[in-house]
Amino acid sequence: MTDKAAAATSFFAGPQDGLLERTLLEAAPDGVLLVDRAGHIQLVNAALEKIAGRTRAQLLGRPLDVLLPASVRHLHAKWLARFFARPSARPVGWLRNLHVPRPGGSKLPVEVTLGHCVLNGQPFALAFVRDASGMRHMQAQVHFMARHDALTGLVNRWQFEQSLQLAMVTAPERHMAVVLVDLNDFQRVNDGHGLEAGDQVLLETAYRMRSILSVGGMLGHFGGNTFAIFLPDVQHDAALERTLQGIQASLAEPFQVQGDTLIEISGALGAARFPQDARDDARSLVRCAFMALAHAKTNQGGNYALYRPEMGQRIEERAALQDRLRLALKEKSLQLHYQPQMDLRSGRITSVEALLRWDDAVLGSVGPDRFVPVAEASGLILTLGDWVLETALAQQAQWAAQGVSLQMGINLSAHQLRESNLATRLSELLKAKGLGPSAIELEITESQAMTDPQNAVELLSQLATQDIGLALDDFGTGHSSLAYLQMLPVRRLKIDRSFVHRLPHQTKDVLLVQSIIALAHELGLEVVAEGVETQEQLDFLQAAGCDHYQGWLLAKAMPPEQLLAWMQDTGGAESPSCSGAGAFL
Repeated sequence: MTDKAAAATSFFAGPQDGLLERTLLEAAPDGVLLVDRAGHIQLVNAALEKIAGRTRAQLLGRPLDVLLPASVRHLHAKWLARFFARPSARPVGWLRNLHVPRPGGSKLPVEVTLGHCVLNGQPFALAFVRDASGMRHMQAQVHFMARHDALTGLVNRWQFEQSLQLAMVTAPERHMAVVLVDLNDFQRVNDGHGLEAGDQVLLETAYRMRSILSVGGMLGHFGGNTFAIFLPDVQHDAALERTLQGIQASLAEPFQVQGDTLIEISGALGAARFPQDARDDARSLVRCAFMALAHAKTNQGGNYALYRPEMGQRIEERAALQDRLRLALKEKSLQLHYQPQMDLRSGRITSVEALLRWDDAVLGSVGPDRFVPVAEASGLILTLGDWVLETALAQQAQWAAQGVSLQMGINLSAHQLRESNLATRLSELLKAKGLGPSAIELEITESQAMTDPQNAVELLSQLATQDIGLALDDFGTGHSSLAYLQMLPVRRLKIDRSFVHRLPHQTKDVLLVQSIIALAHELGLEVVAEGVETQEQLDFLQAAGCDHYQGWLLAKAMPPEQLLAWMQDTGGAESPSCSGAGAFL
Protein backbone atom coordinates (compact mmCIF):
# COMPACT_ATOMS: atom_id res chain seq x y z
CA MET A 1 0.00 0.00 0.00
CA THR A 2 1.34 3.42 -0.89
CA ASP A 3 1.96 6.07 1.73
CA LYS A 4 -0.93 8.11 0.32
CA ALA A 5 -3.26 5.11 0.43
CA ALA A 6 -2.20 4.35 3.98
CA ALA A 7 -2.83 7.95 4.94
CA ALA A 8 -6.24 7.76 3.30
CA THR A 9 -7.25 4.73 5.33
CA SER A 10 -6.46 6.64 8.49
CA PHE A 11 -9.71 8.50 8.03
CA PHE A 12 -11.45 5.27 9.02
CA ALA A 13 -9.19 4.74 12.00
CA GLY A 14 -10.20 6.27 15.27
CA PRO A 15 -11.73 5.61 18.62
CA GLN A 16 -14.70 3.32 19.05
CA ASP A 17 -17.09 6.26 19.13
CA GLY A 18 -16.58 6.73 15.36
CA LEU A 19 -18.07 3.31 14.61
CA LEU A 20 -21.57 4.71 13.97
CA GLU A 21 -20.28 7.28 11.47
CA ARG A 22 -18.27 4.61 9.65
CA THR A 23 -21.24 2.24 9.57
CA LEU A 24 -23.52 4.91 8.14
CA LEU A 25 -20.91 5.84 5.55
CA GLU A 26 -20.64 2.26 4.33
CA ALA A 27 -24.43 1.82 4.28
CA ALA A 28 -25.07 4.98 2.24
CA PRO A 29 -26.71 4.14 -1.16
CA ASP A 30 -24.77 6.93 -2.93
CA GLY A 31 -21.06 6.96 -3.45
CA VAL A 32 -19.04 9.15 -1.06
CA LEU A 33 -15.71 10.56 -2.16
CA LEU A 34 -13.23 12.70 -0.20
CA VAL A 35 -10.55 14.57 -2.18
CA ASP A 36 -7.69 16.67 -0.78
CA ARG A 37 -6.38 19.98 -2.09
CA ALA A 38 -3.86 18.18 -4.31
CA GLY A 39 -6.64 16.28 -6.03
CA HIS A 40 -5.97 12.86 -4.49
CA ILE A 41 -8.68 10.49 -3.32
CA GLN A 42 -8.59 10.11 0.46
CA LEU A 43 -11.80 8.27 1.21
CA VAL A 44 -14.40 6.18 -0.60
CA ASN A 45 -17.29 4.03 0.56
CA ALA A 46 -18.64 0.74 -0.75
CA ALA A 47 -21.17 2.44 -3.04
CA LEU A 48 -18.40 4.43 -4.73
CA GLU A 49 -16.40 1.25 -5.31
CA LYS A 50 -19.41 -0.22 -7.11
CA ILE A 51 -19.94 2.91 -9.21
CA ALA A 52 -16.26 3.12 -10.19
CA GLY A 53 -15.91 -0.61 -10.82
CA ARG A 54 -12.70 -0.53 -8.77
CA THR A 55 -11.71 -1.62 -5.28
CA ARG A 56 -10.86 0.77 -2.49
CA ALA A 57 -7.23 -0.20 -2.76
CA GLN A 58 -7.26 0.80 -6.45
CA LEU A 59 -8.72 4.22 -5.63
CA LEU A 60 -7.24 5.51 -2.39
CA GLY A 61 -4.32 7.84 -2.88
CA ARG A 62 -4.87 8.00 -6.66
CA PRO A 63 -5.50 11.30 -8.51
CA LEU A 64 -9.18 12.05 -9.04
CA ASP A 65 -8.52 11.92 -12.79
CA VAL A 66 -9.07 8.16 -12.64
CA LEU A 67 -12.79 8.86 -12.11
CA LEU A 68 -13.10 11.65 -14.70
CA PRO A 69 -13.83 11.35 -18.41
CA ALA A 70 -10.76 11.92 -20.58
CA SER A 71 -12.50 14.88 -22.23
CA VAL A 72 -12.52 16.94 -19.01
CA ARG A 73 -9.30 15.83 -17.25
CA HIS A 74 -7.34 18.80 -18.56
CA LEU A 75 -9.81 21.13 -16.83
CA HIS A 76 -9.74 19.33 -13.50
CA ALA A 77 -6.76 21.16 -11.95
CA LYS A 78 -8.32 24.55 -12.73
CA TRP A 79 -11.70 23.48 -11.28
CA LEU A 80 -10.05 22.14 -8.14
CA ALA A 81 -8.01 25.30 -7.54
CA ARG A 82 -11.10 27.44 -8.05
CA PHE A 83 -13.13 25.30 -5.63
CA PHE A 84 -10.56 25.41 -2.82
CA ALA A 85 -10.08 29.15 -3.34
CA ARG A 86 -13.79 29.71 -2.78
CA PRO A 87 -15.33 26.52 -1.43
CA SER A 88 -19.11 26.31 -1.75
CA ALA A 89 -21.71 23.61 -2.11
CA ARG A 90 -22.63 22.55 -5.66
CA PRO A 91 -26.10 21.00 -6.11
CA VAL A 92 -27.09 18.00 -8.20
CA GLY A 93 -26.93 18.80 -11.89
CA TRP A 94 -24.18 21.42 -11.77
CA LEU A 95 -22.20 19.11 -14.03
CA ARG A 96 -24.36 17.74 -16.83
CA ASN A 97 -23.92 14.48 -18.73
CA LEU A 98 -21.10 13.39 -16.43
CA HIS A 99 -19.82 9.82 -16.78
CA VAL A 100 -17.42 7.75 -14.69
CA PRO A 101 -15.04 5.67 -16.86
CA ARG A 102 -14.92 2.04 -15.78
CA PRO A 103 -12.46 -0.76 -16.48
CA GLY A 104 -13.05 -2.35 -19.88
CA GLY A 105 -14.01 0.93 -21.53
CA SER A 106 -17.58 1.21 -20.28
CA LYS A 107 -19.01 4.43 -18.83
CA LEU A 108 -21.56 4.93 -16.08
CA PRO A 109 -23.70 8.08 -16.05
CA VAL A 110 -23.63 9.79 -12.64
CA GLU A 111 -24.97 12.83 -10.83
CA VAL A 112 -22.70 14.65 -8.37
CA THR A 113 -23.39 16.84 -5.35
CA LEU A 114 -20.31 18.70 -4.12
CA GLY A 115 -19.57 20.05 -0.65
CA HIS A 116 -16.48 20.84 1.48
CA CYS A 117 -15.25 20.07 4.96
CA VAL A 118 -12.19 20.54 7.20
CA LEU A 119 -10.57 17.55 8.91
CA ASN A 120 -7.54 17.89 11.21
CA GLY A 121 -7.17 21.44 10.00
CA GLN A 122 -7.02 20.45 6.30
CA PRO A 123 -9.66 21.37 3.70
CA PHE A 124 -11.28 18.61 1.62
CA ALA A 125 -13.78 18.41 -1.20
CA LEU A 126 -16.65 16.05 -0.39
CA ALA A 127 -18.55 14.56 -3.30
CA PHE A 128 -21.74 12.47 -3.23
CA VAL A 129 -21.96 10.43 -6.43
CA ARG A 130 -25.22 8.79 -7.57
CA ASP A 131 -25.64 6.15 -10.25
CA ALA A 132 -27.87 7.91 -12.83
CA SER A 133 -28.19 5.06 -15.33
CA GLY A 134 -31.76 4.24 -14.26
CA MET A 135 -32.78 7.89 -14.34
CA ARG A 136 -31.09 8.43 -17.70
CA HIS A 137 -32.92 5.38 -19.08
CA MET A 138 -36.24 6.78 -17.83
CA GLN A 139 -35.40 10.18 -19.29
CA ALA A 140 -34.58 8.56 -22.62
CA GLN A 141 -37.90 6.73 -22.53
CA VAL A 142 -39.79 9.92 -21.72
CA HIS A 143 -37.91 11.71 -24.50
CA PHE A 144 -38.79 8.91 -26.93
CA MET A 145 -42.44 8.79 -25.86
CA ALA A 146 -42.76 12.55 -26.29
CA ARG A 147 -41.77 12.15 -29.94
CA HIS A 148 -43.14 8.74 -30.86
CA ASP A 149 -46.40 6.83 -30.86
CA ALA A 150 -46.56 4.28 -28.05
CA LEU A 151 -48.22 1.51 -30.11
CA THR A 152 -46.34 1.61 -33.42
CA GLY A 153 -43.10 3.28 -32.34
CA LEU A 154 -43.44 5.68 -35.27
CA VAL A 155 -42.79 9.39 -34.87
CA ASN A 156 -45.81 11.37 -33.73
CA ARG A 157 -47.17 14.49 -35.38
CA TRP A 158 -44.90 16.89 -33.46
CA GLN A 159 -41.72 15.04 -34.38
CA PHE A 160 -42.95 14.46 -37.95
CA GLU A 161 -43.46 18.19 -38.45
CA GLN A 162 -40.11 19.01 -36.83
CA SER A 163 -38.25 16.64 -39.16
CA LEU A 164 -40.28 17.86 -42.14
CA GLN A 165 -39.43 21.47 -41.29
CA LEU A 166 -35.72 20.60 -41.23
CA ALA A 167 -35.99 18.93 -44.65
CA MET A 168 -37.80 21.96 -46.09
CA VAL A 169 -35.19 24.38 -44.77
CA THR A 170 -32.10 22.38 -45.74
CA ALA A 171 -33.30 21.39 -49.22
CA PRO A 172 -35.62 24.17 -50.47
CA GLU A 173 -34.90 23.25 -54.09
CA ARG A 174 -36.16 19.66 -53.79
CA HIS A 175 -39.67 18.53 -54.69
CA MET A 176 -41.17 16.65 -51.74
CA ALA A 177 -44.61 15.52 -50.59
CA VAL A 178 -46.59 14.61 -47.50
CA VAL A 179 -49.23 11.88 -47.73
CA LEU A 180 -51.85 11.31 -45.04
CA VAL A 181 -53.50 7.89 -44.87
CA ASP A 182 -56.78 7.44 -42.99
CA LEU A 183 -58.24 3.96 -42.53
CA ASN A 184 -61.91 4.05 -43.50
CA ASP A 185 -64.53 2.97 -40.97
CA PHE A 186 -61.83 1.87 -38.52
CA GLN A 187 -64.24 2.13 -35.60
CA ARG A 188 -66.03 -0.87 -37.06
CA VAL A 189 -62.93 -2.98 -36.40
CA ASN A 190 -62.73 -1.88 -32.76
CA ASP A 191 -66.45 -2.31 -32.19
CA GLY A 192 -66.84 -5.58 -34.03
CA HIS A 193 -63.59 -7.37 -33.19
CA GLY A 194 -62.18 -5.61 -30.14
CA LEU A 195 -59.42 -3.11 -29.42
CA GLU A 196 -56.69 -5.74 -29.68
CA ALA A 197 -57.73 -6.50 -33.25
CA GLY A 198 -57.73 -2.77 -33.99
CA ASP A 199 -54.17 -2.51 -32.65
CA GLN A 200 -53.10 -5.42 -34.85
CA VAL A 201 -54.51 -3.67 -37.91
CA LEU A 202 -52.61 -0.49 -37.02
CA LEU A 203 -49.34 -2.39 -36.54
CA GLU A 204 -49.79 -4.25 -39.82
CA THR A 205 -50.59 -0.96 -41.58
CA ALA A 206 -47.36 0.54 -40.22
CA TYR A 207 -45.44 -2.49 -41.51
CA ARG A 208 -46.98 -2.20 -44.97
CA MET A 209 -46.36 1.53 -45.14
CA ARG A 210 -42.67 1.08 -44.28
CA SER A 211 -42.20 -1.07 -47.37
CA ILE A 212 -43.27 1.89 -49.52
CA LEU A 213 -40.78 4.36 -48.07
CA SER A 214 -37.83 5.40 -50.18
CA VAL A 215 -34.39 6.33 -48.86
CA GLY A 216 -34.72 9.42 -46.68
CA GLY A 217 -38.48 8.97 -46.28
CA MET A 218 -40.31 9.05 -42.98
CA LEU A 219 -43.41 7.36 -41.60
CA GLY A 220 -45.45 8.80 -38.75
CA HIS A 221 -48.56 7.92 -36.79
CA PHE A 222 -50.72 10.89 -35.88
CA GLY A 223 -52.86 8.84 -33.53
CA GLY A 224 -56.12 7.00 -34.07
CA ASN A 225 -56.23 5.60 -37.60
CA THR A 226 -54.21 8.31 -39.36
CA PHE A 227 -50.69 7.76 -40.71
CA ALA A 228 -48.34 10.27 -42.35
CA ILE A 229 -45.70 9.59 -45.01
CA PHE A 230 -42.90 11.96 -46.03
CA LEU A 231 -41.66 11.45 -49.58
CA PRO A 232 -38.32 13.25 -50.01
CA ASP A 233 -38.09 13.10 -53.79
CA VAL A 234 -41.24 13.56 -55.92
CA GLN A 235 -40.47 14.78 -59.41
CA HIS A 236 -44.03 15.15 -60.77
CA ASP A 237 -47.68 14.50 -59.94
CA ALA A 238 -47.81 11.31 -62.00
CA ALA A 239 -45.11 9.73 -59.83
CA LEU A 240 -46.92 10.85 -56.69
CA GLU A 241 -50.20 9.35 -57.89
CA ARG A 242 -48.45 6.05 -58.63
CA THR A 243 -47.22 6.04 -55.04
CA LEU A 244 -50.73 6.74 -53.77
CA GLN A 245 -52.08 3.89 -55.88
CA GLY A 246 -49.38 1.63 -54.44
CA ILE A 247 -50.45 2.56 -50.91
CA GLN A 248 -54.05 1.74 -51.73
CA ALA A 249 -53.00 -1.59 -53.23
CA SER A 250 -51.08 -2.45 -50.06
CA LEU A 251 -54.16 -1.73 -47.94
CA ALA A 252 -56.42 -3.77 -50.22
CA GLU A 253 -54.95 -7.05 -48.94
CA PRO A 254 -57.09 -8.44 -46.07
CA PHE A 255 -55.71 -7.99 -42.57
CA GLN A 256 -55.35 -11.19 -40.54
CA VAL A 257 -56.08 -10.64 -36.85
CA GLN A 258 -56.71 -12.83 -33.83
CA GLY A 259 -55.34 -15.90 -35.52
CA ASP A 260 -57.41 -16.50 -38.63
CA THR A 261 -59.95 -13.64 -38.79
CA LEU A 262 -59.66 -11.66 -42.02
CA ILE A 263 -60.69 -8.01 -42.10
CA GLU A 264 -61.00 -5.95 -45.27
CA ILE A 265 -60.39 -2.25 -44.90
CA SER A 266 -59.64 0.59 -47.28
CA GLY A 267 -57.89 3.90 -46.92
CA ALA A 268 -58.53 7.50 -47.91
CA LEU A 269 -55.39 9.40 -48.92
CA GLY A 270 -54.58 13.09 -49.12
CA ALA A 271 -51.32 14.50 -50.47
CA ALA A 272 -49.68 17.93 -50.50
CA ARG A 273 -46.53 18.92 -52.38
CA PHE A 274 -43.55 21.09 -51.53
CA PRO A 275 -42.91 23.77 -52.62
CA GLN A 276 -45.98 24.36 -54.82
CA ASP A 277 -48.66 23.78 -52.17
CA ALA A 278 -46.88 25.25 -49.12
CA ARG A 279 -43.36 26.59 -48.89
CA ASP A 280 -43.47 28.49 -45.60
CA ASP A 281 -43.50 25.83 -42.91
CA ALA A 282 -44.16 22.16 -42.26
CA ARG A 283 -47.40 22.77 -40.41
CA SER A 284 -48.90 24.50 -43.45
CA LEU A 285 -47.90 21.61 -45.70
CA VAL A 286 -49.46 19.07 -43.32
CA ARG A 287 -52.62 21.21 -43.13
CA CYS A 288 -52.87 21.13 -46.93
CA ALA A 289 -52.54 17.34 -46.84
CA PHE A 290 -55.38 17.20 -44.30
CA MET A 291 -57.56 19.27 -46.64
CA ALA A 292 -56.84 16.85 -49.47
CA LEU A 293 -57.64 13.93 -47.14
CA ALA A 294 -60.98 15.49 -46.19
CA HIS A 295 -61.77 15.91 -49.89
CA ALA A 296 -60.90 12.26 -50.58
CA LYS A 297 -63.13 11.06 -47.74
CA THR A 298 -66.13 12.95 -49.08
CA ASN A 299 -65.71 11.30 -52.48
CA GLN A 300 -66.69 7.79 -51.34
CA GLY A 301 -64.02 6.37 -49.02
CA GLY A 302 -61.01 4.70 -50.57
CA ASN A 303 -60.18 7.55 -52.95
CA TYR A 304 -57.13 9.77 -52.92
CA ALA A 305 -56.75 13.46 -53.63
CA LEU A 306 -53.94 15.91 -54.28
CA TYR A 307 -54.31 19.29 -52.64
CA ARG A 308 -55.87 22.09 -54.65
CA PRO A 309 -56.24 25.69 -53.43
CA GLU A 310 -60.04 25.58 -53.69
CA MET A 311 -60.14 22.79 -51.09
CA GLY A 312 -59.51 25.31 -48.35
CA GLN A 313 -62.77 27.04 -49.17
CA ARG A 314 -64.61 23.72 -49.09
CA ILE A 315 -63.16 22.93 -45.67
CA GLU A 316 -64.37 26.29 -44.38
CA GLU A 317 -67.82 25.62 -45.84
CA ARG A 318 -67.96 22.20 -44.17
CA ALA A 319 -66.89 23.73 -40.86
CA ALA A 320 -69.66 26.32 -41.13
CA LEU A 321 -72.12 23.58 -42.07
CA GLN A 322 -71.08 21.55 -39.03
CA ASP A 323 -71.50 24.54 -36.69
CA ARG A 324 -74.93 25.34 -38.08
CA LEU A 325 -76.00 21.69 -37.91
CA ARG A 326 -74.94 21.47 -34.28
CA LEU A 327 -77.00 24.58 -33.58
CA ALA A 328 -79.99 23.20 -35.52
CA LEU A 329 -79.94 20.02 -33.43
CA LYS A 330 -79.73 22.05 -30.25
CA GLU A 331 -82.58 24.35 -31.25
CA LYS A 332 -84.58 21.52 -32.90
CA SER A 333 -84.95 23.48 -36.13
CA LEU A 334 -84.70 20.43 -38.42
CA GLN A 335 -87.87 19.02 -39.94
CA LEU A 336 -89.19 15.69 -41.12
CA HIS A 337 -91.28 15.56 -44.29
CA TYR A 338 -93.19 12.46 -45.27
CA GLN A 339 -93.47 10.95 -48.74
CA PRO A 340 -96.37 8.52 -49.28
CA GLN A 341 -96.03 5.06 -50.78
CA MET A 342 -98.87 3.43 -52.72
CA ASP A 343 -99.81 -0.24 -52.84
CA LEU A 344 -100.12 -0.99 -56.56
CA ARG A 345 -102.56 -3.84 -55.99
CA SER A 346 -105.08 -1.95 -53.86
CA GLY A 347 -104.34 1.64 -54.88
CA ARG A 348 -104.13 2.60 -51.19
CA ILE A 349 -101.60 4.72 -49.33
CA THR A 350 -100.36 2.33 -46.68
CA SER A 351 -97.05 3.86 -45.59
CA VAL A 352 -94.87 6.96 -45.69
CA GLU A 353 -91.11 7.49 -45.61
CA ALA A 354 -89.71 10.07 -43.17
CA LEU A 355 -87.21 12.32 -44.96
CA LEU A 356 -84.97 14.95 -43.35
CA ARG A 357 -85.33 18.59 -44.36
CA TRP A 358 -83.28 21.53 -43.17
CA ASP A 359 -83.90 25.19 -43.95
CA ASP A 360 -81.20 27.21 -42.20
CA ALA A 361 -81.43 30.94 -41.54
CA VAL A 362 -77.84 31.44 -42.75
CA LEU A 363 -77.23 28.61 -45.24
CA GLY A 364 -80.70 28.41 -46.75
CA SER A 365 -82.07 25.03 -47.85
CA VAL A 366 -79.50 22.31 -47.16
CA GLY A 367 -80.05 18.86 -48.65
CA PRO A 368 -79.30 15.61 -46.79
CA ASP A 369 -76.61 14.80 -49.35
CA ARG A 370 -74.69 17.81 -47.95
CA PHE A 371 -75.28 17.62 -44.22
CA VAL A 372 -75.46 13.85 -43.56
CA PRO A 373 -71.79 13.25 -44.56
CA VAL A 374 -70.82 16.19 -42.32
CA ALA A 375 -72.82 14.67 -39.47
CA GLU A 376 -71.03 11.34 -39.98
CA ALA A 377 -67.57 12.92 -40.09
CA SER A 378 -68.19 15.12 -37.04
CA GLY A 379 -69.79 12.50 -34.81
CA LEU A 380 -73.20 14.20 -34.89
CA ILE A 381 -74.82 11.35 -36.81
CA LEU A 382 -75.98 9.45 -33.72
CA THR A 383 -77.56 12.58 -32.24
CA LEU A 384 -79.19 13.24 -35.60
CA GLY A 385 -80.39 9.63 -35.84
CA ASP A 386 -81.88 9.75 -32.34
CA TRP A 387 -83.74 12.95 -33.22
CA VAL A 388 -85.17 11.37 -36.36
CA LEU A 389 -86.37 8.27 -34.49
CA GLU A 390 -88.01 10.23 -31.69
CA THR A 391 -89.60 12.81 -34.00
CA ALA A 392 -90.93 10.22 -36.46
CA LEU A 393 -92.40 8.06 -33.70
CA ALA A 394 -93.96 11.08 -32.01
CA GLN A 395 -95.63 11.96 -35.33
CA GLN A 396 -96.74 8.36 -35.75
CA ALA A 397 -98.34 8.42 -32.30
CA GLN A 398 -100.10 11.72 -33.11
CA TRP A 399 -101.54 10.28 -36.32
CA ALA A 400 -102.67 7.15 -34.48
CA ALA A 401 -104.53 9.36 -31.98
CA GLN A 402 -106.26 11.01 -34.98
CA GLY A 403 -107.31 7.64 -36.38
CA VAL A 404 -104.74 7.65 -39.19
CA SER A 405 -102.97 4.32 -39.67
CA LEU A 406 -99.79 4.60 -41.72
CA GLN A 407 -96.64 2.55 -41.42
CA MET A 408 -93.61 4.83 -40.94
CA GLY A 409 -90.45 4.18 -42.94
CA ILE A 410 -87.34 5.45 -41.10
CA ASN A 411 -83.81 5.43 -42.51
CA LEU A 412 -80.97 4.16 -40.29
CA SER A 413 -77.32 5.18 -40.64
CA ALA A 414 -74.39 2.77 -40.60
CA HIS A 415 -73.39 4.21 -37.22
CA GLN A 416 -76.79 3.34 -35.73
CA LEU A 417 -76.47 -0.20 -37.05
CA ARG A 418 -73.35 -0.60 -34.93
CA GLU A 419 -75.16 0.32 -31.71
CA SER A 420 -75.57 -2.85 -29.68
CA ASN A 421 -78.58 -1.47 -27.81
CA LEU A 422 -80.53 -0.38 -30.90
CA ALA A 423 -83.19 -3.12 -30.60
CA THR A 424 -83.75 -2.37 -26.91
CA ARG A 425 -83.88 1.38 -27.54
CA LEU A 426 -86.46 0.99 -30.33
CA SER A 427 -88.60 -1.27 -28.17
CA GLU A 428 -88.56 1.30 -25.36
CA LEU A 429 -89.40 4.17 -27.74
CA LEU A 430 -92.32 2.30 -29.29
CA LYS A 431 -93.68 1.42 -25.86
CA ALA A 432 -93.31 5.02 -24.66
CA LYS A 433 -95.26 6.28 -27.69
CA GLY A 434 -97.95 3.62 -27.35
CA LEU A 435 -97.10 2.07 -30.73
CA GLY A 436 -96.75 -1.52 -31.84
CA PRO A 437 -93.55 -2.69 -33.58
CA SER A 438 -95.35 -3.15 -36.93
CA ALA A 439 -96.00 0.60 -37.00
CA ILE A 440 -92.48 1.23 -38.33
CA GLU A 441 -90.23 -0.05 -41.08
CA LEU A 442 -86.52 0.56 -40.76
CA GLU A 443 -84.67 1.17 -44.02
CA ILE A 444 -80.98 0.34 -44.45
CA THR A 445 -78.87 0.52 -47.58
CA GLU A 446 -76.95 -2.34 -49.16
CA SER A 447 -73.64 -0.62 -48.43
CA GLN A 448 -74.51 -0.23 -44.75
CA ALA A 449 -75.49 -3.89 -44.42
CA MET A 450 -72.45 -5.16 -46.29
CA THR A 451 -69.97 -3.07 -44.26
CA ASP A 452 -70.22 -5.72 -41.55
CA PRO A 453 -72.69 -8.35 -42.81
CA GLN A 454 -72.39 -10.68 -39.81
CA ASN A 455 -73.16 -7.88 -37.37
CA ALA A 456 -75.99 -6.66 -39.64
CA VAL A 457 -77.58 -10.12 -39.75
CA GLU A 458 -77.40 -10.41 -35.96
CA LEU A 459 -78.85 -6.97 -35.25
CA LEU A 460 -81.55 -7.10 -37.91
CA SER A 461 -82.59 -10.54 -36.71
CA GLN A 462 -83.16 -9.07 -33.24
CA LEU A 463 -85.35 -6.36 -34.77
CA ALA A 464 -87.25 -8.83 -36.93
CA THR A 465 -87.94 -10.99 -33.87
CA GLN A 466 -89.67 -7.95 -32.37
CA ASP A 467 -91.88 -7.78 -35.52
CA ILE A 468 -90.27 -4.51 -36.67
CA GLY A 469 -90.46 -4.17 -40.45
CA LEU A 470 -87.16 -4.05 -42.37
CA ALA A 471 -86.43 -2.85 -45.90
CA LEU A 472 -83.25 -2.88 -47.99
CA ASP A 473 -82.97 0.60 -49.51
CA ASP A 474 -81.29 1.72 -52.77
CA PHE A 475 -81.14 -1.90 -53.92
CA GLY A 476 -78.87 -2.47 -56.91
CA THR A 477 -76.40 0.35 -56.15
CA GLY A 478 -74.35 -1.45 -53.48
CA HIS A 479 -72.26 -4.61 -53.43
CA SER A 480 -74.52 -7.08 -51.68
CA SER A 481 -74.05 -10.82 -51.83
CA LEU A 482 -77.05 -13.00 -52.69
CA ALA A 483 -75.98 -15.33 -49.89
CA TYR A 484 -76.26 -12.51 -47.36
CA LEU A 485 -79.46 -11.25 -48.99
CA GLN A 486 -81.02 -14.60 -48.14
CA MET A 487 -79.81 -14.25 -44.55
CA LEU A 488 -80.94 -10.66 -43.98
CA PRO A 489 -84.45 -10.72 -42.46
CA VAL A 490 -85.81 -7.92 -44.65
CA ARG A 491 -89.39 -7.85 -45.92
CA ARG A 492 -89.03 -5.42 -48.79
CA LEU A 493 -86.50 -4.31 -51.39
CA LYS A 494 -86.52 -0.72 -52.60
CA ILE A 495 -85.29 -0.29 -56.18
CA ASP A 496 -83.06 2.76 -56.44
CA ARG A 497 -84.36 5.72 -58.41
CA SER A 498 -81.31 5.64 -60.69
CA PHE A 499 -82.74 2.47 -62.35
CA VAL A 500 -86.31 3.72 -62.44
CA HIS A 501 -85.32 7.02 -64.04
CA ARG A 502 -84.56 5.49 -67.47
CA LEU A 503 -87.55 3.13 -67.59
CA PRO A 504 -88.94 1.86 -69.90
CA HIS A 505 -86.55 3.08 -72.60
CA GLN A 506 -83.18 1.77 -71.37
CA THR A 507 -82.97 -1.93 -72.14
CA LYS A 508 -80.40 -2.72 -69.42
CA ASP A 509 -82.49 -1.02 -66.76
CA VAL A 510 -85.62 -2.80 -67.97
CA LEU A 511 -83.91 -6.18 -67.64
CA LEU A 512 -82.36 -5.28 -64.31
CA VAL A 513 -85.61 -4.08 -62.73
CA GLN A 514 -87.50 -7.12 -64.03
CA SER A 515 -84.79 -9.37 -62.55
CA ILE A 516 -84.88 -7.61 -59.16
CA ILE A 517 -88.66 -7.95 -58.94
CA ALA A 518 -88.51 -11.63 -59.93
CA LEU A 519 -85.68 -12.35 -57.48
CA ALA A 520 -87.46 -10.57 -54.63
CA HIS A 521 -90.67 -12.48 -55.22
CA GLU A 522 -88.75 -15.78 -55.34
CA LEU A 523 -87.36 -14.88 -51.91
CA GLY A 524 -90.81 -13.96 -50.61
CA LEU A 525 -90.05 -10.21 -50.52
CA GLU A 526 -92.11 -7.23 -51.67
CA VAL A 527 -90.67 -4.57 -53.96
CA VAL A 528 -90.93 -0.77 -53.71
CA ALA A 529 -89.85 1.40 -56.66
CA GLU A 530 -88.47 4.81 -55.72
CA GLY A 531 -88.37 7.99 -57.76
CA VAL A 532 -91.33 7.25 -60.07
CA GLU A 533 -92.00 10.45 -62.02
CA THR A 534 -93.90 9.47 -65.18
CA GLN A 535 -96.96 7.41 -66.05
CA GLU A 536 -94.82 5.34 -68.43
CA GLN A 537 -92.58 4.31 -65.57
CA LEU A 538 -95.56 3.41 -63.41
CA ASP A 539 -97.21 1.38 -66.19
CA PHE A 540 -94.01 -0.62 -66.71
CA LEU A 541 -93.55 -1.28 -62.99
CA GLN A 542 -97.13 -2.43 -62.55
CA ALA A 543 -96.85 -4.76 -65.54
CA ALA A 544 -93.57 -6.13 -64.12
CA GLY A 545 -95.31 -7.01 -60.86
CA CYS A 546 -93.88 -4.28 -58.63
CA ASP A 547 -95.76 -4.12 -55.33
CA HIS A 548 -95.43 -0.47 -54.23
CA TYR A 549 -94.10 2.83 -55.53
CA GLN A 550 -93.27 6.32 -54.40
CA GLY A 551 -92.13 9.41 -56.23
CA TRP A 552 -93.26 12.77 -57.55
CA LEU A 553 -95.85 11.17 -59.85
CA LEU A 554 -97.70 10.30 -56.66
CA ALA A 555 -96.59 13.08 -54.33
CA LYS A 556 -93.49 14.82 -53.05
CA ALA A 557 -92.43 14.66 -49.40
CA MET A 558 -94.62 16.97 -47.33
CA PRO A 559 -94.90 18.29 -43.76
CA PRO A 560 -97.34 16.23 -41.66
CA GLU A 561 -100.24 18.70 -41.82
CA GLN A 562 -99.90 19.07 -45.59
CA LEU A 563 -99.72 15.30 -46.03
CA LEU A 564 -103.04 14.80 -44.20
CA ALA A 565 -104.67 17.58 -46.22
CA TRP A 566 -103.38 15.99 -49.45
CA MET A 567 -104.76 12.60 -48.48
CA GLN A 568 -108.16 14.09 -47.63
CA ASP A 569 -108.26 16.04 -50.91
CA THR A 570 -107.29 13.04 -53.03
CA GLY A 571 -109.27 10.44 -51.10
CA GLY A 572 -106.12 8.46 -50.54
CA ALA A 573 -104.52 9.48 -53.84
CA GLU A 574 -105.93 6.63 -55.90
CA SER A 575 -103.86 6.28 -59.04
CA PRO A 576 -105.64 6.40 -62.40
CA SER A 577 -103.98 3.12 -63.28
CA CYS A 578 -104.80 1.42 -59.97
CA SER A 579 -108.03 0.06 -58.66
CA GLY A 580 -109.02 0.40 -55.00
CA ALA A 581 -111.29 2.12 -52.59
CA GLY A 582 -108.91 5.00 -52.04
CA ALA A 583 -108.79 4.73 -48.26
CA PHE A 584 -105.55 5.36 -46.40
CA LEU A 585 -105.72 2.31 -44.16
